Amino acid sequence: MIPSDHFVRFYNEVFKALEDKGHSHIVAYWRELGRIQSRELAARFRAGGLQACYDYWKRILKEEDCKGRLTLTEDYFEFRMDRCPSLAKVLDNDASPSPLYCDHCAGWVEPVIRSAGLHLVCDMESRSEPHCVLRVYRDQALARAYERQATLPSHPYARATAKSTKRHAAPT
Repeated sequence: MIPSDHFVRFYNEVFKALEDKGHSHIVAYWRELGRIQSRELAARFRAGGLQACYDYWKRILKEEDCKGRLTLTEDYFEFRMDRCPSLAKVLDNDASPSPLYCDHCAGWVEPVIRSAGLHLVCDMESRSEPHCVLRVYRDQALARAYERQATLPSHPYARATAKSTKRHAAPT
C-alpha cells in the first residue's frame, strides 16, 4: 500500500499532467472519480440525507487525520476543514502544487451530492492555505445564497481562467 503522503504528491502530479493535456482531461478524471464514489455513497446520502453526509465525513475526519469541525442543522451539513492534511502534504514538497489541486474535492463530491438530490457548495477560501468549507444543502435556493457569500467557491467543471488560478495559486 502506498503511504498517504506519497499518494497525495502523486495525484498532485497527475492533476498537473492532465491539466497540461487540456482542461477537459482533468474534468473527465474528476467525473470518473465522482461516478465511482456515487456507487458507494449516492444511495446512502439519498436515503439518509444530511445526517448520512454528517456520518460519512465524521469517519473521514478520523481516517484522514483532518483538523476540522462538523455541523448539522435542519438546512445544511457543514464540514469546516481547519487544516487539510492533503493540501498540507502537497505544500510540504519540492514540487509546486497544481493550481487546481483544491478543486479535486468538489470534483468528486459534487456528482455524488447531486445524484443524491442534494446541493453542494465548496468554499475553498484559498488555493494556498490548507483550509476550506464544504456545505451540503437540501434546498437549492439556500445553497445558492450561501455560495454568493463564499470567498472562493469551487466550480471544478467550469473552465479555469488564468485569473482565477493565478490569483489564488499556491506559492512555488
